Amino acid sequence: MNDLISREERAGLLASATPGELLPLAERLLQSGELGEPTVLRRPEVGMVMLTVREPVAEERFHLGEVLVTSCTVEVAGAAGWCMRGGDDRVAALAAALLDAAAEAGLPAAGDVHALCAAVAERRARRTPPSGPRCR
Repeated sequence: MNDLISREERAGLLASATPGELLPLAERLLQSGELGEPTVLRRPEVGMVMLTVREPVAEERFHLGEVLVTSCTVEVAGAAGWCMRGGDDRVAALAAALLDAAAEAGLPAAGDVHALCAAVAERRARRTPPSGPRCR
């Protein structure tokens, strides 16, 4: 189990990672045998989910519309891994689910998954404007 970030945070960071970040790590772990023999519990499926947003003035939630997502569930070393990411990239969703399972199982590769998540979090933080009142 990972004490560095919550599973929810890890899922969000893996969903935000680019295919260029996910695929090399997942492929390396598969080829080296570090993931053992993963089982695909639910193959990558493309579907739609309702996007709910909060209106900033009245702070009321409303449904903006549907967005395209791909989700996948796998099992590695007895631990389930899951991913849901925007778009229709089935391979990236599978890679993210495998990495989530590796981290959840506490495999030695979890350190690499955490490093990837930290890089994505850092990139995300650089893009996020500071919060608080703004004057113009």
